[in-house]
Amino acid sequence: MKTMIGVLAGLLMVSSAYARDDVGSYSIDDAMSQEQAKPRLGTSIQFYFGNQQHKAVSKNFGEFRTNKKTNAFGKSDKKACEWAFLSAMISLRDRAVKEGGNAVVNIRSNYKNNLTSSDTTFQCGAGAIMAGVALVGDVVILVD
Repeated sequence: MKTMIGVLAGLLMVSSAYARDDVGSYSIDDAMSQEQAKPRLGTSIQFYFGNQQHKAVSKNFGEFRTNKKTNAFGKSDKKACEWAFLSAMISLRDRAVKEGGNAVVNIRSNYKNNLTSSDTTFQCGAGAIMAGVALVGDVVILVD
């Protein structure tokens, strides 16, 4: 009986470890300066986070959302979150290109529908197996 209780307790501890979902703030600058970021994002679309100043908007195509996950197994939370962030940014870039915009402005984090705005950080949920970043932004054409 004691062995059975020990096994069950061990299984509960293991499943709790895998159920970890820590939400943290990570640097946008650090994520955007990663070696793989610039070649993947290109330079045709500009990005403005939170309340960052930008040129006047001549056309707004609307608000678009993205929610990207990545494998976090064996990676630091920071590394996994930066990778998920890059995937989310690529999705916003692709949407801007599809709509005919030249920028995405007012980019905010929307992890688990908790909308937060920052010029310098993004929110990411990281667990033992997965990490995820959800972003919301307005696709626009900025005046030259």
